[in-house]
Amino acid sequence: MGRTRAPRLWSALAAVLAGAPLVVLPLRAVADVWRAPAVVPQELGTRGLATLASPGTRAGEAVATSLAVAAAATLLAVLLGWPAARALRDAPRRRRLVLLGLLGLPLLVPPFAVGSGLAVWFLQLGLADTALGLVAGHLVYVLPYVVLLLAAAFGSEVRKLEEVASTLGAGRTARLRFVTVPAAARPLSVAALLGFLVSWSDYGTSLAVGGGRLMLPLVLLPFVGRDPQVASTIALVFLVPPVVALLALRRVWR
Repeated sequence: MGRTRAPRLWSALAAVLAGAPLVVLPLRAVADVWRAPAVVPQELGTRGLATLASPGTRAGEAVATSLAVAAAATLLAVLLGWPAARALRDAPRRRRLVLLGLLGLPLLVPPFAVGSGLAVWFLQLGLADTALGLVAGHLVYVLPYVVLLLAAAFGSEVRKLEEVASTLGAGRTARLRFVTVPAAARPLSVAALLGFLVSWSDYGTSLAVGGGRLMLPLVLLPFVGRDPQVASTIALVFLVPPVVALLALRRVWR
């Protein structure tokens, strides 16, 4: 009983630590006046929401662009990452470590530095200041996470199921549809969710290769130090797609 309760307690503690900083966001978003050392705001209002809805902020455009780029980058990462993850699992141990190191190199460098390097290449390839170039820039960071998570899905259990299906006469398409995808559904959904979140919150690459296209992180950051109320309001909008995705993922798993 104690062994069963301990993981739940640790999970609850982790959830509290992760969610506690977010509790103050709704209150800060409606605090027109909140001066220290007051525990609660002195004046409440909707100035943050009004600023968010104003045409000058262009929040709607930023949300639409960010959603489109994140969805496209995630879809491409899954399509490219699926065969790459299978090949990674089949590779010898030493080669696998080398491939993992090469794949993770972009994660070791600040995104803006990688984005600046990509901008030079995109200028030569004609991808600069294009939506395709922005998606490709995000893909550099999304793909490593997706491949690493998908690689764990193709273990010995999945391979045994595929071999049994092949023995029973199932073709490649049937094995993929009825065996591989259902068996790898959870890792696949987690990889897609993480890939979406990486792209959704990518500031450095969006700034370097975005070509002036308005992304939600680019709208949020200037308000962080200048106007915490507006920043909190935009941050609440920023949380909506990840929360919706998590709820959908939970429903799919059930």
